[in-house]
Amino acid sequence: MPLEINQVRASFFEALNNIKSLQELDELRVKFTGKKGDLTLLLRSLGKLPPDERRQAGQDVNNLRDEIENAIASMSKKIRDSENEKQEIQERIDITLPGRGRLSGAFHPVIQTMHEIANIMQGLGYSVASGPEIEEEFYNFECLNVPKWHPARDMQDTFYFPDGKLLRTHTSPVQIRSMLKYGAPLRIICPGKVYRRDNDTTHSPMFNQMEGLLIDKDVPFSQMKGTMSEMLNAFFGKSLKSRFRASYFPFTEPSMELDIECVECSGHDEHCRVCHGTGWLEVVGMGMVHPNVIRAGKIDPDEYNGFAFGIGLDRMAMLKYGISDLRLLFDGNVSYLNSCFNSGLEEVSC
Repeated sequence: MPLEINQVRASFFEALNNIKSLQELDELRVKFTGKKGDLTLLLRSLGKLPPDERRQAGQDVNNLRDEIENAIASMSKKIRDSENEKQEIQERIDITLPGRGRLSGAFHPVIQTMHEIANIMQGLGYSVASGPEIEEEFYNFECLNVPKWHPARDMQDTFYFPDGKLLRTHTSPVQIRSMLKYGAPLRIICPGKVYRRDNDTTHSPMFNQMEGLLIDKDVPFSQMKGTMSEMLNAFFGKSLKSRFRASYFPFTEPSMELDIECVECSGHDEHCRVCHGTGWLEVVGMGMVHPNVIRAGKIDPDEYNGFAFGIGLDRMAMLKYGISDLRLLFDGNVSYLNSCFNSGLEEVSC
């Protein structure tokens, strides 16, 4: 038996000296201490020895087992320390190198447009209001003078939920909620996402809108026209010719569309890609708030009146930054959006 024990010891340490990885070490452990390992076979053979030799042989085998386990543990630590040292060398950072700095980013063109117009309107005394994007028909339609039978509902193809709620088709419900919450007088703008079933080069199923509402006593029609002209001139950075056309919205009466001279050609290029040679761009829908809408906001229309307006922020961004296809705003094309940044968007730290 001593001969077999010495042979197993010699065989183990010879193999141990050639170990290069933890995987090889684990294979060596199984070979000698596993269920069918050399050391296990020695233990099983003890029963065949004479009683007077069995005790000493058992102690020798147990001592060899402890020796092998200690050697495996020591080699495992040695290999791990070596691997950690190699990893530290590979990942070492030279703290004496100059810093790389931080990348700069910019607001998305639509968000930048929203901020610019909001700042202009806040300078005119308006506050920013917000509301839920998942709305009830009551706020999205009925309170805005659009009952269930009203043909104007056909103008907006709406996303409905099974419970009867919907994705708001405009931010006008925020106006109703604000009137109910704050009463009159009131000056607010309501920027946010709205949703309609539409998708092409100039329309998206989700787009960004900003609506405004002013409620006070004896508000003249001329105040609405002056407010809109002031806002557009400030946004585009120059005085623009404008014209007002009669239109129809169920929540305003009278209702108007505001056109401005083409920001690209000022009406001098019949082949202009922006205005298509018309010289005019439709940018704002507006009107004096319908008495039924004021009444829905729990305000007396005999004492208060006002005006409301709506602007498509995506369209305003396209006009200001020369974007030809609305879908480019939402494709996540960083190179393209960077080109918009280089055209004058506000830089921010990421």
